[in-house]
Amino acid sequence: MVMHVRLEQTGNSQVMQLANTDPQAPGPGEVWLEQAAIGVNPLDVNQRKGDVPIALPSGLGLEGAGTVAAIGPGVTTVQVGDRVGYATGPLGGYASARLFPAERLVKLPASLSFEDAAAVLFKGITAQYLLKSTYPVGPGTRVLIYGAAGALGQLLVPWAKHLGAFVIGVVSKPQSLARARDAGCDEVLVFDADTLAAQVLEVTQGLKVDVVYDSVGRVSLQASLDSLRPRGVLVSYGATSGAPEPLAMSTLNAKGSLFVTRPSLAAHTASTQEYQQRAQDVLAAVTAGIIQPRIWQRYALADVASAHDDLQQGRSQGAIILTP
Repeated sequence: MVMHVRLEQTGNSQVMQLANTDPQAPGPGEVWLEQAAIGVNPLDVNQRKGDVPIALPSGLGLEGAGTVAAIGPGVTTVQVGDRVGYATGPLGGYASARLFPAERLVKLPASLSFEDAAAVLFKGITAQYLLKSTYPVGPGTRVLIYGAAGALGQLLVPWAKHLGAFVIGVVSKPQSLARARDAGCDEVLVFDADTLAAQVLEVTQGLKVDVVYDSVGRVSLQASLDSLRPRGVLVSYGATSGAPEPLAMSTLNAKGSLFVTRPSLAAHTASTQEYQQRAQDVLAAVTAGIIQPRIWQRYALADVASAHDDLQQGRSQGAIILTP
């Protein structure tokens, strides 16, 4: 039997239901994947809560790793027995086994465990496109990164440092300062919407930053805008405090001809070629020691509600994975 999580309605963590089904034969272009580890991400929580709408009923989860158990007609990119991972839809990652499009599977190096793959692919691809496409970070770039001590921040910070950036990290509480410094931040600030921009001005000796990576959303919007140099870029890619309020175009002009973007993983992995290129860059960065998977907690699939509660309440200090 196959255990999987099913979502009939949105709400708190208790709306996730465990169900059992029979294994399925893969169709054209598909594989049957037996999963060893499953990644848990903030997007999963937002979909479960209803903040990011999905068609219901639905599975949940966009990241996993395991072994190809069977292939469907026309599959040539993978073989039975291959160790693989993935970091995009279709939804349904919260399962002990599942069908998955063969072309969206990423072959894993022997040196990378299933658990580490499930902890790093989704977040790693996010860090990759943010640092290399949304705003190309390079030597001397001044960067402000929210959530510097979190699972994604622990990938963004060292990768930005490797690219030559001066990194100012932002954390939500003093207890996270040391973890952000250990990730490689040059400076770390505890978030206060009223004082953050002034602190950034002081740290940069009046220059402000070139780019802000803001995963907080509503409560941080103005502080982020005020931390940018003229023609700087606000990358608003998360909403842990809620979606940002609508922004008047005149505000961008008044604050120095600023740019604002709201990127998504889906838009940066829409084609198989682009998706595979970004995934291979992540795997290469792991192999080179530029970034490291950092697993904070492992939960059995049956304890998925506890995993969501820890992530939603800000208790996690790194990646969370589920094990079937």
